[in-house]
Amino acid sequence: MQDPLETRRKRLRFRAWRRGTKEADLLLGPFADANLDALDADDLTRFEALLARSDPEIMDWMTGAAEPPDDPVVARLIDSVPRPG
Repeated sequence: MQDPLETRRKRLRFRAWRRGTKEADLLLGPFADANLDALDADDLTRFEALLARSDPEIMDWMTGAAEPPDDPVVARLIDSVPRPG
């Protein structure tokens, strides 16, 4: 029997790569690949909540057009994206 957290991680990785917009796929998919194995159950719940948000909302956080929620997983996502300059 597979570990329930590992099953959750696989499902979340799948969802992160299949968002609906290519931009969100390319943002969330690599983040999931690089970070899901290190996330505990609470952070996996936070990532699930992040995936429930709309692509435009997430992209607004990433571009600075909107204030992101105070969430450690969202902060980690934002910090994972290289910034020009």
